[in-house]
Amino acid sequence: MKKQLLAGRMLALGTGLAFGTGLALPSGASAQTAQPPRAEKRPYQVTSANGNREDDYYWLRDDKRQNADMLAYLRAENAYADAQLAPLKPLEAKLYAETVAHIKQDDDSVPYRENGYWYQTTWATGADYPQVIRRKGIVTAAPVVLFDQPAMAKGHNFFQIGGWQVSPDNARVAWAEDTVGRRQYVLKVKDIATGQLLSDRVANVEGGLVWSADGRTIFYVEKDPVTLLSKRVKAHVLGTPASADRLVYEEGDDSFYMGVGQTSDRRYICIHLQSTVSDEQRCAPAANPAAFTVVAPRAREFRYNADHIGNRWIIRTNAGGAKNYKLATVADVDAAKGTSAWRDVVPASATTFIEDFKPFAGFVAIEQRAGGNKGVRLLTDAGKSIPVAADEPAYAMGLSVNEEVDTPWVRYSYTSLVTPTTTYEINAKTGERRTLKVQPVPGYDKANYVTERVWATARDGVRVPVSLMYRRGTKRDGTAPLFQYAYGSYGISSDPGFSAGNLALVDRGVVYAVAHIRGGQEMGRDWYDQGHLLNKKNSFNDFVDVTRYLVANKYAAPGRVAAMGGSAGGLLMGGVANLAPKDYAVLVAQVPFVDVVTTMLDASIPLTTNEYDEWGNPADKRYYDYMLSYSPYDNVARKAYPAMYVSTGLWDSQVQYYEPTKWVARLREMKTDKNPLIYRVNMEAGHGGKSGRFERYRQAAEWQAFVLQQLKVAP
Repeated sequence: MKKQLLAGRMLALGTGLAFGTGLALPSGASAQTAQPPRAEKRPYQVTSANGNREDDYYWLRDDKRQNADMLAYLRAENAYADAQLAPLKPLEAKLYAETVAHIKQDDDSVPYRENGYWYQTTWATGADYPQVIRRKGIVTAAPVVLFDQPAMAKGHNFFQIGGWQVSPDNARVAWAEDTVGRRQYVLKVKDIATGQLLSDRVANVEGGLVWSADGRTIFYVEKDPVTLLSKRVKAHVLGTPASADRLVYEEGDDSFYMGVGQTSDRRYICIHLQSTVSDEQRCAPAANPAAFTVVAPRAREFRYNADHIGNRWIIRTNAGGAKNYKLATVADVDAAKGTSAWRDVVPASATTFIEDFKPFAGFVAIEQRAGGNKGVRLLTDAGKSIPVAADEPAYAMGLSVNEEVDTPWVRYSYTSLVTPTTTYEINAKTGERRTLKVQPVPGYDKANYVTERVWATARDGVRVPVSLMYRRGTKRDGTAPLFQYAYGSYGISSDPGFSAGNLALVDRGVVYAVAHIRGGQEMGRDWYDQGHLLNKKNSFNDFVDVTRYLVANKYAAPGRVAAMGGSAGGLLMGGVANLAPKDYAVLVAQVPFVDVVTTMLDASIPLTTNEYDEWGNPADKRYYDYMLSYSPYDNVARKAYPAMYVSTGLWDSQVQYYEPTKWVARLREMKTDKNPLIYRVNMEAGHGGKSGRFERYRQAAEWQAFVLQQLKVAP
């Protein structure tokens, strides 16, 4: 863990530690004149086979999160942030009010049918959490509350339900609950009719779970308490202690993630094992889940996921050089023959990337990417293809909740930067489309906004897609401020979706841009390969080159550009800060992964071993040197940086709080500018920040106000 001292001197206040003006301003001082906290430097050497590095702020790491010096430093940073941002409180309140005004508070989800019941999420006005209800038989039947989350969350600073599932006999519901924010869930079960909580309780599990067909056993994934890796699949029999749970499977390779689920037809329970470059799936009949059979054995660079319907398996796979994936099938009677018995249903394409699929009786629904957009098409067993049309240049479609597969109707969602999320269903037999719900956005008129798709040429000649949104009438004369977002890691694509939170910026004349940089999969699997391991710097370069393209083409003014990224996107922000600080007026780095080398050297840190094929294993000197060349923390230099807003969560399980803490400490030591550096530490939450519907808008209003100030946008 970390600690920070002002000029190396520590002042004791009460039972804690304070660092000069970090906790309180001297009499007569203002927020503008207050000096930021300074972390004490304590020599420490990070050793490795490929080189040793001095890390004066390593001491700020405390895995127990109890070190008094470290905690006092974090509080000092929060106090300094409070002081610096105090003049922006009126604007912050206005931004929050504007955003919340666009939220229909008493809203309901589209009900879906499963096993004879209709399920729905309902929100009450002012509530931070929803209720989950169900109705028997018909959608107008009297509701029964499954989860009264407003009541469940009382007394907790953080509350989240991970996954939940109703037993096959509809009598009980099991769920995974987190009240810390560290994603170490507790499995619980209750009787639905009486609401009585059963004695069954299993701690330190993943969020997913699945029932056996007889409703007596729950399969779940146990986590390692230190590394938080998913390690073992266990079977819990109702009414027995967790200590008696049966070990079903244990994974010995720490580069794999693990989860449990069931096939679309509910006939099989499956264990899914996934690494960056390899998959393995083990399945057992839900009616007798005693022995799990491997669908296809793992191998490097071989990826697949299988689903079952009728008397066959359907598999999405990259087998046979299908880099953008293909769909294959195998009959039950031939499944034991392995991949040699798989037969192509949808061959691989050089231009279309198959991202996901869902089998139905008589057809398959496919999520696919082409031209930087995510779309949906249906393919009947007879070979008829039904593409779902879109009429905007930049958009995203995705399969919605489809729990029952014996139906011709497929639900999917559609959104763009200017189009609120709309839920449709389409008939695979007739092509008929019905609108089920348009996300209500009070006070919003789509006609007032414009979305575009442009292509920026990166320095190596590659064309990078960019999705844009701005208010109609915004002048394209090189004077507008720009807010640019990207992620660009793990093959996760940044789709252009509607967000009420963006309106507060766009309505003030800000151009909003999503840069679909390499490292995602917007343009297919090769787009990802060009943005990870020894190609990671392409992600940073793409982002900067998109900014320069938008400025050169007068979408934005030089000197009025803001950028934001979170988690691995925070790594992007750290890289951009070191590479091109003059291109940005302000950067927002949320829970940023910025201490790449030290983290990847430590296998005890959550996610490290899972990600050797994402960043590289520093035991190999090629990867060690390459990561060291871009790691934001290691490349902080004595130079001017943009204004920055950095955030973290003390209980973050994905990016440990001490990474951004060390980075901020080193930036404070090294940077030569007078631009503000704000560090906001959430002491009661993890990677996703505080829980609750409105809390994220409160947090966003703070950094939005800071961004608008730095972009010189008039209040």
